[in-house]
Amino acid sequence: MNGLPGIDFPGVGCGLVIRRDGKVLLCRRMKAPEAGHWSIPGGKVDHLEPAFEAARREANEETGLQIGEVSFLCVTEQIIPDEKQHWVAFIYVTDDTSGDAVLAEPDKLSEIGWFDLDNLPKPMSVFAAQAFAHLR
Repeated sequence: MNGLPGIDFPGVGCGLVIRRDGKVLLCRRMKAPEAGHWSIPGGKVDHLEPAFEAARREANEETGLQIGEVSFLCVTEQIIPDEKQHWVAFIYVTDDTSGDAVLAEPDKLSEIGWFDLDNLPKPMSVFAAQAFAHLR
């Protein structure tokens, strides 16, 4: 299939809710979809890559954390007409991480931080908002 996933046809994505000490880790996106929005770590699932492995890989690439066991949380769908984006994403959750979170991809993310679920930053990506709705 020719074209770009998420733009020319629905893309398959993944995300990981990372919890530690009663907080969740969020990253502020610099690129579409939803540039400037806070989101959970995640990205595109590569061909022949299991979605749970993609979620672990993306989280490690973005945060530098070592990711252990993950559990399935939900499937989300993001249709963002203004950006002509359409993604279906598998969302996972983990409490099993080691290391210190760092801004490991400064070309894609502008900030990273730990937040209380009751005091999340705005604007929040559709992707993350849907994940947190399932988490609660």
